[in-house]
Amino acid sequence: MLRNIIFDFGDIFINLDKKVIFREIEKFGGNPNLGPEMFALNNSYEVGAISSDEFVASLATVYPKATPLEITHIWNSMLLDFPDYRLDFIEDLAKRAQYRLFLLSNTNALHIPHVEQKMGSEKYKRFKNSFEQFYLSHEIHLRKPNAEIYRFVLEQNGLKAEETFFVDDTKENTDAAQKLGIQCWNLQVGIDDIVQLKDRL
Repeated sequence: MLRNIIFDFGDIFINLDKKVIFREIEKFGGNPNLGPEMFALNNSYEVGAISSDEFVASLATVYPKATPLEITHIWNSMLLDFPDYRLDFIEDLAKRAQYRLFLLSNTNALHIPHVEQKMGSEKYKRFKNSFEQFYLSHEIHLRKPNAEIYRFVLEQNGLKAEETFFVDDTKENTDAAQKLGIQCWNLQVGIDDIVQLKDRL
């Protein structure tokens, strides 16, 4: 019997433009062909291993003509709108109390304050309060798709994998969770919407 649902955040609730950080590179004098070290940098930032200042300073090699403020703006510009109907959906699901609800997001210390600013403090608080636990990678020092992060959520909350459902737009993340026995929905951005959850359970 399904008792628990774990949700991703980006492109599940808030819309993203992940490609903007690449589109802006040449505009600010950089080379769009990024090496693996830049992806490793992002991963380190998402688990809180480096500070926001260190992260922005490191991105100066990617955007050599950009100021630190411009780099921060580029990084945060991938965060788009959070449709009200999705907030209504998760609040309604929480009120029904049929499932234990959790959020599990790969994110960082720059994005979260910006999300709160875009949504407004009241709406952000309503969203956060819809979940029993609100896990952000940079706060728990773990990130998807590492199996450790799923085990952490399960163990911290006494959840059984076979009673847990996980929604994420990244197949690598849902594949990793499935290996632990968690039921998954790899939501297809632009085709699926989280409000269709009932049809997937």
